[in-house]
Order: sequence, then C-alpha cells, then structure tokens
Amino acid sequence: MGEVFAGRYELLEPIAEGGMGAVWQVQDRREGDVKAAKLLRQRDASSLLRFIREQATRIHHPHVVTPLGWAGEDDNVLFTMPLLRGGSVAMLVGDYGALPEQWVVAVLDQTLSGLEAVHAAGVVHRDVKPGNLLLEVTGRGVPHVRLSDFGVAVPADMPRLTEANMMIGTPGYMAPDQGSDPDPRDDLYATAVTGLQMLTGTRPPHDPAYVPATPLGMLLLRAIGPDREARPQSAGEFRRMLAEAVPPRPWEPGETEVLDQYAAGRMSTPPPPPSSPPPPPPTPREREKTALRRTAELEDRPVWPILLLAVVGILLLAGGVTLLT
Repeated sequence: MGEVFAGRYELLEPIAEGGMGAVWQVQDRREGDVKAAKLLRQRDASSLLRFIREQATRIHHPHVVTPLGWAGEDDNVLFTMPLLRGGSVAMLVGDYGALPEQWVVAVLDQTLSGLEAVHAAGVVHRDVKPGNLLLEVTGRGVPHVRLSDFGVAVPADMPRLTEANMMIGTPGYMAPDQGSDPDPRDDLYATAVTGLQMLTGTRPPHDPAYVPATPLGMLLLRAIGPDREARPQSAGEFRRMLAEAVPPRPWEPGETEVLDQYAAGRMSTPPPPPSSPPPPPPTPREREKTALRRTAELEDRPVWPILLLAVVGILLLAGGVTLLT
C-alpha cells in the first residue's frame, strides 16, 4: 500500500515531474477508480494561486483535460484529473520519431479545437507543447488528444503572477516576440512548433531546410514566421488554414499506435532483475585441481616481497617495544 493523502487518495505510481509539483497515479478510495493527481511540492503563495487558477479553469471540452476535484492536508494540496492512459504526444514522438502527416493534422486540429474553447473562456494556456498533449488509448485508429496542465494559464481579468518583462513558457515553444502580457496568439505559435516537432521528429528550433516542402510544412513555417501579423490570428483561423492545406480524407491505419502506457509498465519503475541461482558446489576433482593450482602459484611467486614484509614487521615491532620501554 502506498501513502494515502487526506484519507482518500492512495499514491500509486509517479507519472511526471513538473516545475510546480509531481503528477501521480492515485487510487480514489471513495469512488473506487484510478485518477491522475498533481501534488504541489511548493508551499508559497504563487503556487497556491496557480493551483486555484487551474481549478477554476474548468473548460468542458472533449480535447481539454478538466480538473475533477481537490484535497488539502497540512501544507500540501492535491487535485485530481482524468487519467489518460495513452501517454503524451512527446512520448509518441519519442517512440516513432516523425509522425505520419495524417497524425500530425489530427493532433493539431484537436489541439486547436481545444484552444478555441480555452480562448473563448478568456484564458491563455501559455505552455502548449507535446508533453502537455495527452492521449486516449486508440490503437492505430484516429488519435484523441487533450490539452492539459493549466498551471501557468492566465485569465485575462486576473492579476499577473510574474514581474513585468518576465515571460512564462517553455523555451523553444515561445514566440520570439512574446511579451509579458499573455496573448492567445502565443498559444498558436507554440502549437505550430509542436506540429513541426511531430512532422520532423526533432525538437525546436527547427531549420526550414529540414521541414518537408509540403502544404502542411509550409503552413507550419508560416505560423512561426517572423511577421506576427502574417501568422494565424485565432485558433479558428488556424483550423481553417489547416483544413485548406490538407483536406480531410478517410483515416488510414499505419504503424503508429497509441497503447496503454500503464498496462505496459511504461510509467512504473521496472522490477529488479531476478537473482541468479547459486553455483553448484565444486566436485572433489575440481577442488583437487584448485589446490594444485594455488600451490604452483605460491611456488612461482618471488620470495623477496615476503622477506621484505617480514623485515618491515620486525622493525616496526622493535620500534614499538623501544617506545614502551
């Protein structure tokens, strides 16, 4: 049995470690199911304020992870969310490298659909990246992604958590012209970088020379271009441009597959390897050979080191006797 938090949530396995705290797989003893839970390890006011904001970001959408509840114990705070067993897009890219175009399009369209709802609620996520795009288990079928981790999200009508001119986000996914005030277009830039990572299998920054010269590749490069006004200005516009660049077509199952990462033990600590059985005792014949070999080694060993050690020992002993007298 693991540690039980607030008399209700049993901590089973760690899932991920973030800047604000750890995400765990927990057993809800009251409802009897398994959930994901974020446990804050920082106790300062800004962490608690971020926690309250994430709880308040209850945007009910099929492509957004919605917090379920929370509990407090002493100085610790834990809140729960649905457990998505397919892992993250970052794990998928790590397993397969560059993803097929239809996978990239599907994940981008669903992410942008979720961002439409997030931005309509007056919230800027500020940390869109492959690690925050979680997957349902769909096998080789159409993926189902959900945007997660609203810990640094900022509603437009709430006070800022950071000092002036201090930007929040993950390096590589932040627009170079991003300001200290959150802007929904910053989420779109990060989404385009995420799309390039899926398309190329490499992390940012992305060299245009290595991006496939396809309509999808050209759209994503435009979406991270130097001219802010030439980029998509809203999630809805980005979705329309995506549909025009790659018109919808029937899904074609391939080698890429979203599996249950928990059933496979991907999130768990691997068990220790089984201990080797003790070797069988030597036979009388083997013991005789070993004795003969050691005798031969002693006969071949030079005598002078032994004599030297004996002389040193006698001198030390004599010195000790002299000191005592």
